Amino acid sequence: VGLTHLALDSDLPPAQLDHLARIQSAADTLLAVINDVLDLSKIDAGRLTLEQAPFSLDEVIDRVITLVAPAAHTQQLALLLDVAPDVPGRPIGDALRLGQVLTNLLGNAVKFTEQGSVRLNVAVTARDDTSTTLRFEVVDTGIGLQPGEVERLFEAFSQAHDSVTRRYGGTGLGLAISNQLVALMGGHIEVRSTPGEGSRFA
Repeated sequence: VGLTHLALDSDLPPAQLDHLARIQSAADTLLAVINDVLDLSKIDAGRLTLEQAPFSLDEVIDRVITLVAPAAHTQQLALLLDVAPDVPGRPIGDALRLGQVLTNLLGNAVKFTEQGSVRLNVAVTARDDTSTTLRFEVVDTGIGLQPGEVERLFEAFSQAHDSVTRRYGGTGLGLAISNQLVALMGGHIEVRSTPGEGSRFA
């Protein structure tokens, strides 16, 4: 991956640059699969620990939006963000893993939405003297899910339907990992979806 990145910055003919870009894309895809499998293995073995430290929520959201924005732009989707004014700017938790979950949920929403919008809402659901509970909600206007498909969403290596893999790609690991990461954070993921109208993951 590193050498390909360096080669892309060199003065090569367009045809060779195109070949290198395809190599880099394939390598990045394989690297993502490897990282997913490693994460799943660590979670299953009880070896994955979450950091508890103050972090900038704005920075996490900015990084996630930066990652998914190109695909949303390509599909001419509106990528919307709504953060409630009382959401703390520096919550305590694992910024890396939160970003991983949000990237997966937003990435899936963009992937399965052909027109309309994808929105990330952030709100406070509980607060006391020692802690604040946040709710992250990803809403899309995509293809939606049948009731029976929702039940299989969080199974490892599972897609809602075989045709989904053929049309959109993916390994079926992202949601399984995200679900377990959220559980380790003390939360859970709820899904509401209507076929042809979109989905809401919160």
